[in-house]
Amino acid sequence: MVRKWQLPLQTLSLTVGFMVWVILSSLMPFIKETVPMSASEVAWVTAIPVLLGSLLRIPVGYWSNRFGARILFSISFLLLLAPVFYISQATTYTDLLIGGLFLGIGGAVFSVGVTSLPKYYPKEKHGSINGIYGMGNIGTAITTFAAPVLAKSLGWANTVQMFMLLLAGFAVLTFLMGDKNEPKVVTPLGQQIKSVYKNEKLWLISLFYFITFGCFVAFTVYLPNFLVSHFQLDKVDAGMRTAGFILLATLARPLGGWLGDRWNPFKALMIVFAGLALSGIVLSFSPSILMYTVGCLLVAICAGIGNGAVFKLVPMYFSRQAGIVNGIVSAMGGLGGFFPPLILTLLFNLTGHYAIGFMALSQFALASLVLVMWMFYQEKLQLAATIMEKTGEAILITDTRGVIKSANHAFTKVTGYEMNEVIGKSPNILKSGRQSADFYQKMWDSIKKNGYWQGEIWNRRKNGEQYLQWLTISAIKDDAGDVEYYAGMFSELAEQRHG
Repeated sequence: MVRKWQLPLQTLSLTVGFMVWVILSSLMPFIKETVPMSASEVAWVTAIPVLLGSLLRIPVGYWSNRFGARILFSISFLLLLAPVFYISQATTYTDLLIGGLFLGIGGAVFSVGVTSLPKYYPKEKHGSINGIYGMGNIGTAITTFAAPVLAKSLGWANTVQMFMLLLAGFAVLTFLMGDKNEPKVVTPLGQQIKSVYKNEKLWLISLFYFITFGCFVAFTVYLPNFLVSHFQLDKVDAGMRTAGFILLATLARPLGGWLGDRWNPFKALMIVFAGLALSGIVLSFSPSILMYTVGCLLVAICAGIGNGAVFKLVPMYFSRQAGIVNGIVSAMGGLGGFFPPLILTLLFNLTGHYAIGFMALSQFALASLVLVMWMFYQEKLQLAATIMEKTGEAILITDTRGVIKSANHAFTKVTGYEMNEVIGKSPNILKSGRQSADFYQKMWDSIKKNGYWQGEIWNRRKNGEQYLQWLTISAIKDDAGDVEYYAGMFSELAEQRHG
């Protein structure tokens, strides 16, 4: 029963963490009235939680594997009480900077659930489960639109202190309802990092999340001000449009996880990056409000689906190092939300518009599309190679001219021929001479007619010894329906070997 509660409990816990993570940016218009700050100081105060919240995800992912989600969520919420109270008493820029630094804990808790929850479900459901958990992103929207309403009547300091009640309540809730018996992984951090950091798949997955989650964060931060300044929209209207963006991206996240489970995460990401590339091109031409809305909504859908699909890839490659890998990938995603706003601001100051920034998004998405396609076909090739090497039966592959192109270790074990001794030669080297020409003619007639042949046949080993085998020859066709290869799979009929 306890295990069944973990998904909703941890999803709500992530929502609370994200609600606290964006307190400063949500209440900044009110805070500036009592704590004077320059534009650059405001930028740093709102960016610091994002930066630390990203970097902390690596150790938090590791600790989640070692101590469990129950302990990590409870401790995180208790630790957040101090900076939240400190911020409510802030009177200087330095106070906000210090308090904001430790608000990063709220963003770092993302690593807890993506590490913990897959332990309770089979691999074929990991994408959907992480997608549902990722809906905790909605916490950013809740604070963004609820905190200012409360601040108008209660004041920003009292509004901040109200979050302490939420944190204390969930610290107790997660401690009481969390799973005390969650499976733990106690491999040292250094050993885990050493086992994965040279794997290029880790950094490719991190790049994908850097772009997809980075888009979500960057657009969430920039849309309100951009819509007001560029299209002269009312602040409330701009806020509602931003809320729509956040909601759509959040709802699309479990869809991405579901597609990763039911379809294929690589195919889902191909669509994601193609969509982001297209939307970047549309937005770079400074279109009308209608086309701009279409472009932003396309970004929301693609970013949300991408965020969900990416975390299906982690257990595919790193089932034993899920904690540290989830931490690294989610950290890169957080950094993806930290740097784009800074780059967009720099480009706007230099050029007076955002066109180059949006075009850069398009180019990064195109590059990621190419990398996803490469990983997809590499996965298919690796699967074929694994099947060929791990199967217990001997396999021999020839082209249509009868030239041997490949063989597996089982082939060597049965025939005595090493692979380098048969590659480029004809299968005739295996003939025993016991079968007539008519036998082989009927064999190939069957292959041409039915696509395969099965039967007993006498062949010869490298040492000249003859043996009886059960052989299946199949015609391997390409997409056009033309035969490209012939695959022979055989096993020795040992009981008749000396008959």
